[in-house]
Amino acid sequence: MVEILTANEAKTNFGELLLKTQKAPVRITRSGEPVAVVMSSKDYDIIEEFKMRYLKGELARSLDDEANGKIEDFDSFFGDLMAGKYD
Repeated sequence: MVEILTANEAKTNFGELLLKTQKAPVRITRSGEPVAVVMSSKDYDIIEEFKMRYLKGELARSLDDEANGKIEDFDSFFGDLMAGKYD
């Protein structure tokens, strides 16, 4: 379960926030609306690695599909990838 703190609580208790993120991500709200999630650097690195593995697989599938004539717009996909659309 993700812990939720208000922006003011996060600001006032920043040291505690950093400690909490070592156990689990913490959602930050402002005026009752979610505005951010703070997580450990380790968790962030895991997510980024997972995302890159996914995108590399998607790129490989797209290359295969283009080679087999299944897609005609590989340049568009690759352009989106390089522009950070999948970040």
